[in-house]
Amino acid sequence: MRNIILNFPKQFEVGIKAAEHIKLESSFDNIIICGVGGSALPGNLLLDMADISIPIFIHRDYGLPKIASEKSLIICISFSGNTEETLSAYQEAIEKSFKPLVICTGGKMQELAEQNNLPVVIVPNDCLQPRFGTGYLVSALIKILDNCGITNNLSQEILKMAKNLTPESFEAQGKILGENLLNKIPVVYSSNQYKSAARIWKIKFNENSKIMAFWNYFPELNHNEMVGLSTNNKKQITNNNFHFIILRDNDDNPKILKRMEITADLIKKNGGDVEIIGMQGATKIEKIFNSLLLGDWASYYLALAYMQDPVPVEIVEKFKKQLS
Repeated sequence: MRNIILNFPKQFEVGIKAAEHIKLESSFDNIIICGVGGSALPGNLLLDMADISIPIFIHRDYGLPKIASEKSLIICISFSGNTEETLSAYQEAIEKSFKPLVICTGGKMQELAEQNNLPVVIVPNDCLQPRFGTGYLVSALIKILDNCGITNNLSQEILKMAKNLTPESFEAQGKILGENLLNKIPVVYSSNQYKSAARIWKIKFNENSKIMAFWNYFPELNHNEMVGLSTNNKKQITNNNFHFIILRDNDDNPKILKRMEITADLIKKNGGDVEIIGMQGATKIEKIFNSLLLGDWASYYLALAYMQDPVPVEIVEKFKKQLS
């Protein structure tokens, strides 16, 4: 996994090249991205990275959402190509004579795409797990949107961003954070514009460190979740169950920044552990992926502290076998 983190910036150019051949002339009313787990993360990142004029729906379920039509750009993302929920969506799209796109490493979805003469993007499967292949998947997705005229050369911004990523520069900080999280439950907060990053941090702790973790975003959490800091539940906070992480961009709305500071003070006053982590980078896209690299390192070193292999997700594989 350490090598995967260090080589992560190389994924973006490969993903863009993999999708160069996709060229669709149609206009679309909306975009529907079908996927679950790590394969759905590119859709969430897209919402935070790009200002797109047509609605985007992330569909984490079987079949297709009711909004789907022949005027929808349906993109099914399955790292393995065998994810049953995404296969269900793809098969329904074919049955309705829609023309879905596929991003995968192979599997049944590639077979179906080739049988039906429909577009498919094949990315490498050298990163072992879908959550490690976010660079491949998100860059392929963005190249598709560029080719369809939905985004304006966003893939070039992605390539520029990738050249500026230096995973090794975040390793020491990530190691300290990971070791500080030993025997704690991480709770990751961010502003609304970075909520995909907070969500992915949570997932990294789940899958890499094999622990429970949670996420939320400002200002929403100040209207509900914050009540959990009340004195009625003080023992839950003061016995060091939780470690709160607030991802802060100094360019966030000043009112959001104030909310972060006040919330951090409330956590401290109620005996909880909290730290505010500044998001680094010259652009919003850089800040997102630099943050994700730090989350990779923190979850990696926390896994080592628990003497866990961060790569496999055995409970998920066992669950899939029981389903089948």
